[in-house]
Amino acid sequence: MSPALTQDMSLFHLIGSASLPVQLVMALLLLTSFLSWWYIFRKLFVIRQAIRQSDEFEHVFWKGPDLNALFQSAAASRHTAGSMERIFEAGFREFIKHKRQPGMDINAVMDGTRRAMRATYQREMDNLESHLSFLATVGSVSPYVGLFGTVWGIMNSFRGLSNVTQATIAHVAPGIAEALIATAMGLFAAIPAVIAYNRYANNMDRLATRFESFMEELSNVLQRQVNG
Repeated sequence: MSPALTQDMSLFHLIGSASLPVQLVMALLLLTSFLSWWYIFRKLFVIRQAIRQSDEFEHVFWKGPDLNALFQSAAASRHTAGSMERIFEAGFREFIKHKRQPGMDINAVMDGTRRAMRATYQREMDNLESHLSFLATVGSVSPYVGLFGTVWGIMNSFRGLSNVTQATIAHVAPGIAEALIATAMGLFAAIPAVIAYNRYANNMDRLATRFESFMEELSNVLQRQVNG
């Protein structure tokens, strides 16, 4: 293989000599890949922190401390508290408010407590699940964007053969190679996004189950206090 041919078929030369639509597709995929990796690492730390904070709060909660003291601690650290702690704070705050009202029915007290916890639960889950849809979109769309660049590049290569008397593989190889780079970039952007989305979605489901179980357990504890 001659040095000229090696230089012509180098990766950067193929990208630089690609047609404008293919270059735009490559640039879009490269930007998408960077954003995808940014959200992958960001969500990794967010989910790990949520799991760690939930573990710590559950450990403290089930040690059986005074719920009023635990509520005061949760209220004081509201901005740095974990999701489960904020759910507890919202439910216990509503429980205290309704319990202080004279003649309040126990069912009304518990219904208000559950609604408050449910509303906070929805906000927390919405915050934890933010940007997961972006990873899902990247995973599902990027291969097709790359395929569009490939099809355009191959079509351009074959159109160039119309001006050639005798077509050989040397005439179409550079065009096909640069077009296939777009497919490779689409897969490079999509595969990590799909893996991360599936992993994080599973973590979200597990956290959601933990939060819902905690809300039911807290409701039982508070109901026993009212009945007692």
